[in-house]
Amino acid sequence: MSWGHRVRVLCLGLAALVVASLFVGQVLGQPVLLGFVETGSMEPTLQPGDGFIALPAAVAGPIEEGDVVTFRATTVGGGGLTTHRVVETQGGQFTTKGDANPFTDQASGEPPVTRARIVAVAPQVGGSILVLPELGTVAVGSQQVLNTAARPVSQATGLPVATARGFVTVGLTVGLALALTSEGTGPPARDLARDVGVNRHRITQVVTAAVVVAVTAAMVLPAGAAAFEIVSAEQDAPGPRVIEQGDSEQANYTVANGGVVPVVSYLSGSERASVATERVVTAARSQQQTTVTLSAPAETGLYRATVSEQRYLAVLPVGVIDRLHVVHPLAPVIAIDLWIGAVVYGLFRVTLGTGRTRRRRADRPGAVARRLRRYL
Repeated sequence: MSWGHRVRVLCLGLAALVVASLFVGQVLGQPVLLGFVETGSMEPTLQPGDGFIALPAAVAGPIEEGDVVTFRATTVGGGGLTTHRVVETQGGQFTTKGDANPFTDQASGEPPVTRARIVAVAPQVGGSILVLPELGTVAVGSQQVLNTAARPVSQATGLPVATARGFVTVGLTVGLALALTSEGTGPPARDLARDVGVNRHRITQVVTAAVVVAVTAAMVLPAGAAAFEIVSAEQDAPGPRVIEQGDSEQANYTVANGGVVPVVSYLSGSERASVATERVVTAARSQQQTTVTLSAPAETGLYRATVSEQRYLAVLPVGVIDRLHVVHPLAPVIAIDLWIGAVVYGLFRVTLGTGRTRRRRADRPGAVARRLRRYL
C-alpha cells in the first residue's frame, strides 16, 4: 500500500468519523465527540457555525469557572442545547453566560445549571478551546439535504421524517461503501497496479461496532446522579433547599430527551431523597417532570441528597426492559446493544454481501472520484 493510498484512507476515515459523530449527535440529542454553535452568543470564541471538540460530561472531570459547557437549557433560546461559559460555581450549581452576552443566563430567567443538565464540556489547551471553523455550517447544510431527501420517503412510506432520514443516511452510507469498494466498469485508461482486495465483511463489522458504541454511549453517559444540597435549619427560611429540621419539601426533577428515540429512565433516591415516579418514559424531543421529596435530618447542617438515573433507549418493549432492569442495570444495555447490532449487521450484510471484492488500485490521484462517478 503506497503512502498516497494510506493518506486517502486516513482522510476518508476522518471524514467518516466527523460525519458519524455529527449524525449520531443529532439522533441522540447531545454532542458526540464534536459539537457546534449556531448563534453568535459565544463570539469571539466561537463564531456562528464553528465547531469544537465535545467531551461527554461523565468523563470530563470537575466543572470549573471558565469552562465552556453544553447544557440542556429551559429558557435560553426557547430551551434545548446551549453552549455557554461557566462564570460562577456555587453549591454544585453553575452560573453560565455567553461570551458576547452582557448578562448571565440566570439573570435572564434561566435556572442555575446543575451537573445533571450538562451533557458535554469543551476541553481547553492553554486556556483556549480547539475551534473547528464552519463545521456547524457543514452539519446544518447536510441536515437540510437529508431532510429534503427524506420527505419523499416519509410521504411514500408513512414513516416520520426523522425515521426516514435515518434510512436515507444508512442508504447513503451503504452506497458510498459500495462505490469505494466495487470494481469500476469498462477498460482501464492507464497502467494499473496489482489488485487490492477489500473485505466487505470487515466493513460490516466496523460499521456495526461503531453503531453499538454510539448506542451504548447514549445510554451510559447521560446516566448518573443529580445532587441536591439541603440545609437543615432550626426553622424554615426563604430560599431553595432551606428546610426546618426533621421536615421535608418537594423539588422537581426533569428527565430531558433531546434525541429522536424515546427513552426509559429508572430513578432512585438516596437516604434523604425519594422520587414520586421510579420509571419515566420520555418521548423523542421532549421532557418529563417528576417530584422529589427532600428530607432534612433532625440535626442542623448542610447535607446532600442525590437522585440516580439509569437510562435506556426504548427500542425494546418497556415490559422487557423492566424485567431486565430488575436482573441488573446493565442487562438492558446488553440486550439493546445486541438487538440494534443484529439489525445493523443484517442490513449491511444483505446489502454489501460477504467475501472480498477485488478492485484495481490506481497510482495517480482521482481514482475515488472516478469510481463515485461510475457508481452514480
